[in-house]
Amino acid sequence: MTQNDIKQLRSLRIKKFRDELKLFVAEGDKCISELAKSFTLVHHLTPDNTPLRDIERLSSLQTPQGSIAVFRKPEYRLPTVEPDTLYLALDGIQDPGNLGTIIRTADWFGIRDIICSTNTADCFSPKVVQATMGALARVHVHYTNLPAWLSQLSVPSDRALGQRTLNSQLTIYGTLLDGRNIYSPDAIPDKRSGIIVMGNEGNGLSPEVRRLVTQSLLIPSFPPDVSTSESLNVAIATAIILAEFRR
Repeated sequence: MTQNDIKQLRSLRIKKFRDELKLFVAEGDKCISELAKSFTLVHHLTPDNTPLRDIERLSSLQTPQGSIAVFRKPEYRLPTVEPDTLYLALDGIQDPGNLGTIIRTADWFGIRDIICSTNTADCFSPKVVQATMGALARVHVHYTNLPAWLSQLSVPSDRALGQRTLNSQLTIYGTLLDGRNIYSPDAIPDKRSGIIVMGNEGNGLSPEVRRLVTQSLLIPSFPPDVSTSESLNVAIATAIILAEFRR
């Protein structure tokens, strides 16, 4: 690997250069081997071809994993929403660790497409890639204007008044404090399909997305009449919600 290659690899810590070069970095044999099944491998630094001190210097981890790879970023089209399919949408998730854990959890529960708002953390940042443990090889992560995308899934009901209603075959679920207990029999009409929207760590769902939710859900604390933590970590909340949908 040349000095220019090393300089390029270091630049991939910054989103601007990941976008310009259409490359991203992964570390560790397990993560690299998983990603290599789906993405084009550009460089692979190992102790066999690169001095260990250089690998440690280039690593973005506190404890370097011993190998670093550069992959070409994929280009995905937004999915066409299909019946009997469950989708996950993320509205302003900021923490890379949370995003990586959510992607890994989605992979476990068979979610193949995650639609993110443009202010959600970059799924190809080194911290997110590491937290996914290779799940990016199977889960397609898309970025778009989330309120606009959700709005397109509804159909006009009264053109004169400009009103819209949701396609009767689709439910948009959102976690809200006034939502229905997820363990109630009528909380989830159809566990096989719909879009589950998870909100920002501090503010929850944005107002623009909240008004598009057609079924609000609540993860109850226990016991209900005892004071507990103010909220759940969004990655943990996502795991609980997906587990209930798949139960």
